[in-house]
Amino acid sequence: MSKAPAAEWAARGERSNLLALRLMAWIATTLGRPLARGLLHPIALYFLGTASAPRRHSRRFLARALGRPARWHEVYRHFHAFAATVLDRVYFVRGRMQAFDIRIHGVEHVDATLAEGRGAFLLGAHIGSFEALHAIGETRPGLRVKMVMYPDNARKIHRVLQALAPAFQLGIIGIGRSGSTLEIRDELDRGGLVGLLGDRFLAGDAREARHGGSALLPFLGAPARFTDGPFRLALLLRRRVIFMVALYHGGRRYEVRFLPLADFRTPPAEPAGREQALREALQAYVAQLEALAREAPLNWFNFFDYWGDDARREA
Repeated sequence: MSKAPAAEWAARGERSNLLALRLMAWIATTLGRPLARGLLHPIALYFLGTASAPRRHSRRFLARALGRPARWHEVYRHFHAFAATVLDRVYFVRGRMQAFDIRIHGVEHVDATLAEGRGAFLLGAHIGSFEALHAIGETRPGLRVKMVMYPDNARKIHRVLQALAPAFQLGIIGIGRSGSTLEIRDELDRGGLVGLLGDRFLAGDAREARHGGSALLPFLGAPARFTDGPFRLALLLRRRVIFMVALYHGGRRYEVRFLPLADFRTPPAEPAGREQALREALQAYVAQLEALAREAPLNWFNFFDYWGDDARREA
């Protein structure tokens, strides 16, 4: 399979610019959420009419998730759901949780990990709203979560979030540089949670053995490439892995879920056993993504050539 999909999402920046985000933040906080949400319809229609590549990738994904060809209004609703979660970032990063109806499930898995004092990995994907996960911190003031990401991506995301909320500070651990694994270990040893998003593969993930490689796995009826890097890191540091997601259900409704995914606190002694445990953990992660994609397809926010369809046509 070509590496073109990885190059596509890594090279393409956010289409929205900081000035537009600051304008949206002003509208959202000054004029209110109902008026700001009214602007999402022309925004979604604009992207439906002008963003040909994301429109094509949305249609392909929805066809796989729904098991039939996607209709134009479903692609529109896909874009609208993404725009709605971007708007709601303004409120989440400013701590305005009271504006939403947020249901939280599986928080006992987080509580058990915090009580243990050894920290754990939270593994998510580009599904739903990562910012909505801040809701868990509202009920647990001592909770610390740091995100692991590549420095370039971290800078872009931090600029975006500070455009929405100038005082906001996102805890970040940069990966791909000397000392990053030790920094992750230290944060875990302090009882913190370390978050990663594992649904996008970058060729550079395999540069160092501890950051893992990749595997082609069946996903919505066709092979897609996934990295096992987060699981290898959890295995190396002997920690639990908890799946995290915050699904957007329309209006002001979000649902936060935490699910146990893997437990590497006492890994198998033999190399073959450890490799088997890694394969099983990655397969469980992909199965969870597939189940969510079918349950809530409008929450899938990977608008690029995820399965490499365009790359194969060009080969």
